[in-house]
This record gives sequence, C-alpha cells and structure tokens, in this order.
Amino acid sequence: MNDQTIEVHGGYQTEQTTHAVIPPIYQTVAYEFDDAQHAADLFNLAKPGNIYSRLMNPTSQVLEERLAMLEQGKAAIVTASGQAAITYAITNITKYGDNIVSVPQLYGGTYTLLTSLLPEYGVEGRLADSDQVADLEAKIDENTKAIYCESIGNPAANIVDIEALAALAHKHGIPLIVDNTVASPALCKPILHGADIVVHSLTKFCAGHGTTLGGVVVDSGKFPWAKYPEKFPQFSVPEKSYHGVVYNEQFGDLSYIARIRTVAMRNTGAVLPALSSFLILMGLETLSLRMQQHVKNTFAIADYLKAHPKVAWVNCAKYEDSKYHALAQKYTKGTQSGLLTFGLKGGLEDGIKFFDSLKLFKRVVNVGDARSCCCHPASTTHRQLTEEQLIGAGITPELIRLTIGIEDTEDLIADIEQALAKI
Repeated sequence: MNDQTIEVHGGYQTEQTTHAVIPPIYQTVAYEFDDAQHAADLFNLAKPGNIYSRLMNPTSQVLEERLAMLEQGKAAIVTASGQAAITYAITNITKYGDNIVSVPQLYGGTYTLLTSLLPEYGVEGRLADSDQVADLEAKIDENTKAIYCESIGNPAANIVDIEALAALAHKHGIPLIVDNTVASPALCKPILHGADIVVHSLTKFCAGHGTTLGGVVVDSGKFPWAKYPEKFPQFSVPEKSYHGVVYNEQFGDLSYIARIRTVAMRNTGAVLPALSSFLILMGLETLSLRMQQHVKNTFAIADYLKAHPKVAWVNCAKYEDSKYHALAQKYTKGTQSGLLTFGLKGGLEDGIKFFDSLKLFKRVVNVGDARSCCCHPASTTHRQLTEEQLIGAGITPELIRLTIGIEDTEDLIADIEQALAKI
C-alpha cells in the first residue's frame, strides 16, 4: 500500500467480534489468561498476546504497525511522549561509560538530555561542531554506541545528509538514529537512506491536532546487533531483568524493539494510553493531505518574507541559493516541512515586537499543529544555552521560528503583514 492508504488502513483488519471499522479503544489495564500454561507462554515470550497495558495494548498495536509501515521499518513501539521515545532509543543500547555522537542542531529537550541528564548516569552526549561527516567522525571512539541527528533540525531547519551519516555509522559498527518528527514519513523515510532507528514526537505532524502527546521508536530491523556482541551485549547475553531471554536468539531482527518493550517500557512505564493512540490514529489518517497544505503555505509565506524590506534573511530549502536545497531535493521532497525560520533587520528587538504583534499565529512552543504557531527559540526552547551554544545549534538571537499550519494562505500572510507593520 502507498502512504495515503496506509494512513487509513495500515495495521488493522475489521474487528471480528463487533465488526468495528475504526480501531476500538481498548481501555483496559489487564488481559485474562486462558490457564497457567498460557500465562507462562506469554511471560516467556514464547507466544504472542497481551499481558498488561504497560507492555502492550491492542489499540496501540494498530498505531505501532501503521507507523512501522509508513517508515518502512520492521517494528515499532509507541511511548508517552517524543522525549520518552528518544530516551528509550538511546538507553536501550548504552550503559555507563558509553557515548552518543550527535549533530549540534537539536531540539532543546534532546540537547538537554544528551548534555545534562544522560551524563549524570554515565552516558556522554558528544555534540559535533557541525553536521558534516568529518566533524562527527572526530568525536567517535570505541565507546560510541550511535550517531544521532534530526532529518530536519528543530528549530534550525537544517537538513542532514542521512546517507552520509549512515555510511559513517556503519563504518564504525554503530547504528544511525534519526529523529524524523519535523519531516514526518510523508516527506522523508530515513530508513530508505540507511538509517537504522527512527524516532518521532507523534505530538507534532503525525497527530497534527495539538491535543495529544505521544512518541514512537521505529526499528528498521537491519542493524546486525549479533555481529557486535561485545559492543552491544544487551542483545547477546541473558537478560537478567526478563527471565534470562537472549534477544538475538529469540527475536533476531526484532531484538531492538523487543528489548525496549520488555526492559525499558516494562520497568520505567512511559506508556502511551489507549485513548491517546486512538486520537493519534485519527490524526494520522490525514497526514499526507495536511503536509501538502503545510508545504504550500510555507512556500507562500517564505516568498512574502523574502521580498519584504524589513526581513534580513529567510531560511527556506525551496530556494536554489539555500545550502540545504540539494539535500531537500534528495530527502524531503524539496521542502523543510512546515518549519520556517527568518530574521528581521532590526534584530532581537524587532523580532520580539513582531512576535508580540501576531494575532492569528499562536505564540506557543509546539510544532506540527493544524494551527500556525510562532516561537522565539533563544528566549524559550533554547534559553538554557550559552551564546556560543546557540550559534552552534544554528540559532541566532533574532531568529523567529514559524510552524505553518493548514489555514488559508492569504489570512496567514495578512497576519504577518500587520505584525511587520508594527515595527
């Protein structure tokens, strides 16, 4: 099936008991065992089935299968938020003394996770000087367990060379983890370009309605964990926290997701509720349609801003003079999704005046909503960074981040026009 069909039908057959066309909300904590042997088989992972909603839920399973299909991965697990998905994706393959090498252009929560929180547990986040291969390779050593990047950086709106980073990761026997939140699978499929693991904040474009938190980890099933037993012993030795299972032996190319479910999710519990899975499934049905309008509006607003005398610069991959133009053609259908950044000639002061004067755009830190949103990253999502760190992350003091919704194009431009007139 193609994307728009998967978004509506993927992972679900009409429910046989009630013949419900829409996936039901399985609002239950536990699932009954047939007998003692059935329970033992489920806990031993010898048979598929449901045990407890901290491990799996039938509504969430539909969402997991649908997202795995859209990303062309092998399997997926949904989580309570995008941040939980990122945390699980990393901690599933790291231990004390390990490190993760990342591009510097990162969402603020991920930046803090890598540079502040994980180091307290002995896992170092190493940020390269840029997103170029040589700068990332300079940070890799024998304790590096993954390379991390965002397909489209938030808020810098940079586009990374996924194939080049995947080749670098595989050269060193480690996986490439790609946060595909801003692009969504409607615009980019990192696994097709060599990525091993994909994460999303489903809160954003995949859900699209600004009502529901959620995240997902999608596994390509292609990284050869069994080839590196010393580097990734989690998959090759008995798991003491789950009945001594050896994931490589029992699950093969599903080892990575199986371990997140039975170790990380089971023991830390960042579970996506069934109702949240249902709401995200409803949003996902219109993902491709919405992305078309997001992109149309983004291009129109970029053209308006580029021609405005008060605007100093516009970062939009549609323009041939953009340093991301070629990468956008290759990876993201020629766009940077609904994310658009620009700066005003008057700098920080005029940027704040513009921000304060908006009427239709919502002044929030969310992205990927049906509603258009505006944010000043230097004073909100990335305010904990030093001036040097801000520049490294691609954030200048005057940078304004717009996340363009699906409203009427003329109305959005009219709101921007009246805000610029206040300067």
